[in-house]
Amino acid sequence: MQPTPAQRAIGDIAPKLVELTDSVLFGDVWERPQLSKRDRSLVTVSALIAMNRPDQLRFHLARARENGVTQDELIETITHLAFYAGWPNAVTAIAVAKEVFENKGRPSEGAQAPAVGAER
Repeated sequence: MQPTPAQRAIGDIAPKLVELTDSVLFGDVWERPQLSKRDRSLVTVSALIAMNRPDQLRFHLARARENGVTQDELIETITHLAFYAGWPNAVTAIAVAKEVFENKGRPSEGAQAPAVGAER
């Protein structure tokens, strides 16, 4: 069995955080039927943009693409959030998005996302 992204990123230093990330966040919360994974991705990407969390954003932009969110929808989300989350956050997010999109939806090598989830 391959290690999860969380195990690869922080498993050596924070095994309990990895366990919670994999079993609770991605094993339970992301699996709840009240929101689709696509909608959860949009919510998560929006929150990460608003909080200016580019490291985690890399992973979640790629995950959003896997969950059916289009590149155009993600760019529009960033543009929309410029007016609610701040221009600097949007500029940072668009630079991260450009990097992810140029890597064909994969986070760049070395992208760290401490709270990433299990590959599902």
